[in-house]
Amino acid sequence: MSLTVLCVALAVWQVQRLQWKEALIARVEAGMRASPLPVKRLPASDLVSLEYRRVSLNGRYDAQGTVLVAGASTRGSGYWVLTPVSGAARTVYVNRGFVPLGSKLLDVRQDTPTGPVFITGLLRRTEPGGGFLRANRPTENRWYSRDVAQIAVSKSVSADPRLFIDAITEAPSSPSAPIPGLTIINFPNNHLAYALTWAALSILSAGAAIMLWRRPA
Repeated sequence: MSLTVLCVALAVWQVQRLQWKEALIARVEAGMRASPLPVKRLPASDLVSLEYRRVSLNGRYDAQGTVLVAGASTRGSGYWVLTPVSGAARTVYVNRGFVPLGSKLLDVRQDTPTGPVFITGLLRRTEPGGGFLRANRPTENRWYSRDVAQIAVSKSVSADPRLFIDAITEAPSSPSAPIPGLTIINFPNNHLAYALTWAALSILSAGAAIMLWRRPA
């Protein structure tokens, strides 16, 4: 019967995971539909509940703080362009969008708008620890994850280390600007199937246990 109890416990756990995942998806979808929240109104506390929330920001780019972070998108392999924006309240790194392999940091910096910009995008939390099997190399200016704290320190930028913004729109923009709006949001939700599987296994194991118990000695 211990196997039955284990299967029941796992089924219950998957139901709880299902409820958590559905709540997460609902929150993210609501945040993406909501009117942009100005970055200056972000709380000083943890931002977990605001991840993927639409936000807005006014300010100016600091092109010298730009880094290219290796990554992949629906456009293939290339780089995410992260540039700090200094606004009225704080400095925040913005993922301006995607540029293909072969793009040069100097060229990206030279094409950065010099005047005031207005950005709308999705709030993302920093990605510490480097990429899969590849650590960031600040001294070589090689970046594999959007570790805002590490990037800011390496570029001597006093940016909010908790977050960056995945740009959706940038105004004014230009034909040579990085391609924005390529954020991939995917929350696999197979917990119901897992719960049903464990529930079925619990019934089968219980049936097997009863058959063994009733078998003549």
